[in-house]
Amino acid sequence: MTPIQDIASPMTRPEKRATWSLASIYAFRMLGLFLIMPVLSLFSEQLDGATPALIGLAIGIYGIMQSLLQIPFGLISDRLGRKKVIVAGLLLFFAGSVVAALSTNIYGIIIGRAIQGSGAIAAAVMALVADLTQEVHRTKAMALIGASIGVSFGVAITTGPLIASYIGVHGIFWLISALALVAILIILLLVPNPRQPKKHREAEVIPGHFSDALTNVELLRLNYGIFILHLVMTASFVVVPLLMRDAGLMPAQHWMVYLPVFVLSLAFMIPFIILAEKKQKMKPVFIGAIAVLILAFLGLMLLHGVLIQIVALLLLFFSGFNLLEATLPSLVSKTAPGDLRGTAMGVYSTCQFMGAGIGGAAGGWCFGHYGASGVFMACAALACSWLLLAFGMKAPRHWANMLLSLDQIELQKIDEFEKNILEIAGVEEVTLHPKETVAYLKVDKRQLNTDALQNLIVQYSRQ
Repeated sequence: MTPIQDIASPMTRPEKRATWSLASIYAFRMLGLFLIMPVLSLFSEQLDGATPALIGLAIGIYGIMQSLLQIPFGLISDRLGRKKVIVAGLLLFFAGSVVAALSTNIYGIIIGRAIQGSGAIAAAVMALVADLTQEVHRTKAMALIGASIGVSFGVAITTGPLIASYIGVHGIFWLISALALVAILIILLLVPNPRQPKKHREAEVIPGHFSDALTNVELLRLNYGIFILHLVMTASFVVVPLLMRDAGLMPAQHWMVYLPVFVLSLAFMIPFIILAEKKQKMKPVFIGAIAVLILAFLGLMLLHGVLIQIVALLLLFFSGFNLLEATLPSLVSKTAPGDLRGTAMGVYSTCQFMGAGIGGAAGGWCFGHYGASGVFMACAALACSWLLLAFGMKAPRHWANMLLSLDQIELQKIDEFEKNILEIAGVEEVTLHPKETVAYLKVDKRQLNTDALQNLIVQYSRQ
């Protein structure tokens, strides 16, 4: 008999191993998007045929391919198996890295980056996490996977210029190909095999729910936001490394700017995260962070000729960027109904990758035609459009998601179980899917009576 679930229990050792292993795979994969960003425009002189527009396309095409294929890969993994799809995606990632490493012109780099991006395993990884974790731990596990994006970004922008100074752009692609092989070994040797793979509405895209996700006005605002955020970030990185070099800072020393700027921006972010989450001031903090981005771009548009000015404005930019990058997924999770969360996050991730892809391509084109000031002016204008849209957003509900297994709940008493759950302090919404044996809850953690909830689970469980 399956033991009665304990909502206060810690993750088991296999769950921790699966979560950390898959988080590392996700992090290695995202390095393919981020690691080349701060260095390609700097080291493009060694590439035949390089132009600003083509360099931007080389940076961005990875994200475009990811956005087009991540949802199909996730759906295919339901039929072929998670691990098979993830290994296939990593092999494409490896192949694209090798193609780029062997290329001597910008066109080969673009083709290699496109192949890299075509191995879109993000959705399959999240589905495998759901397969390998209990319902009560799944939200925590998925949050850890999501955090690996931030880790990858920080590592990439701080180490990329230093690594490239020793081994060049081609060497970076060889390094990325080696990371792909390490990730394949991790998925084959360390990640457990799921006992019973199935659909998870909180982690996967459900095709029948696309219309629900695409007609939810609040989710559309957030999708537009992540699209713009990654567009302006990628477009900026087509230009910023060149500006720092022209201001007198050698490429090998760029990490000396990125590292303290990134760390300080994270420190500045913490009190605002507390204000947004603990004091429930999410909307004003969110709007303020967008305004900070606009100020940073206007400053870079006017004051990008002196290194100290660039550094100060980068600190302003990263303070806003990191705050928004941290709060946007939380807002999507809070806004989407519990059983729509996987579909909502799938659409959100697609917009994120598409923004990064278009940002690289458009940023390169804009730089070639209008210079650095034109790029930053366009970024400021796009951020302003997001700010205007954000003013109309509803103040988010400060509810957390919780999943419960219904495996041990007596189905003939399921309606009574649902009614009694809603009477527990802190439980705000409940959506039951008895056929999938999952209950999706929205809870106010400050008021949730966990003892009463646990007692109710025990009361209705088959003994």
